[in-house]
Amino acid sequence: MPAAETLIIRHLGEVDYATAWRDMQDFTSNREPDTADELWFLEHPPVFTLGRNARQEHLHGTGEIPVLQVDRGGQVTYHGPGQLVVYTLLNINRRQLGVQSLVRLLEQAVIDLCADYGIDAQRREQAPGVYVDDCKLAALGLRIRKGCSFHGLSLNIDMDLVPFSMIDPCGYRGLEITQLRNLGVEASMQTLTGQFQNHLERLLKSPAI
Repeated sequence: MPAAETLIIRHLGEVDYATAWRDMQDFTSNREPDTADELWFLEHPPVFTLGRNARQEHLHGTGEIPVLQVDRGGQVTYHGPGQLVVYTLLNINRRQLGVQSLVRLLEQAVIDLCADYGIDAQRREQAPGVYVDDCKLAALGLRIRKGCSFHGLSLNIDMDLVPFSMIDPCGYRGLEITQLRNLGVEASMQTLTGQFQNHLERLLKSPAI
């Protein structure tokens, strides 16, 4: 199968953020033109991450949770157990995807997953992510290097949301955060990961977003 059509899926379990970040950078730096694309599905131990444009004033007492300045786009967010993180290691030039097209595709995969459970989720112009009743459910942050993407999306499934109150999520003071469990979804992380993967793979095969 040509590399442009190959998609390698990796389910990595819980991985330290710094380790996954270094592995993404190494993978992207060492890509060849025919390197197959990969999707990594994982969870992180508790950590706050600041994107390239993030400001320290969006942190409000982070306690013992570590804070990392990273190279993705976007502002500040929180990762922790019970949150599905999906890293998109894609040659977007080869796939003929622009950055905004990839953002919309990732958002659509979350919207479609929510629709499976009768939840009306929406995207917002100028504020990437997915929202339900003005509460943020999923956040996005990407980095593009030499036509290839890394970092990706985080989807809140069944986690401790308290750490989000220690920051201005995505740089927005007072932004409320939600998760699928609070929206009545009782499916397991494994089940939801599989459903989300199916939606994402389908959209990547025909990305008319």
